[in-house]
Amino acid sequence: QVQLVESGGGLVQPGGSLRLSCVASGRILGINDMGWYRQGPGNQRELVASITRYGSANYVDSVKGRFTISRDNAKNIVYLQMGSLKPDDTGVYYCTAEIVENMPVRRNNYWGQGTQVTVSS
Repeated sequence: QVQLVESGGGLVQPGGSLRLSCVASGRILGINDMGWYRQGPGNQRELVASITRYGSANYVDSVKGRFTISRDNAKNIVYLQMGSLKPDDTGVYYCTAEIVENMPVRRNNYWGQGTQVTVSS
């Protein structure tokens, strides 16, 4: 079994910055695409950013120029650096990853438990 654990959420004022981290652990042979979703109050979950194992990133239009997704393949970590935060960025942020496991070898999609980000004065 593989586990994803997010950290770094919290309360921040508009215009502030925050960095989210997600660590994968378990019987991991490799990790393919990783990404961050968020779900604001009363809203549907949306894909915020994704990144391939080779570093190619994509972002939802509302965060382009403000957020940066990155990863450390040696440590099985994906980050989301968030800057110029706005109240609309408020929500629960979830990490997801397609992970190649061993014993047996297979691919599975995993989700973290989520971390709360609140942008408010």
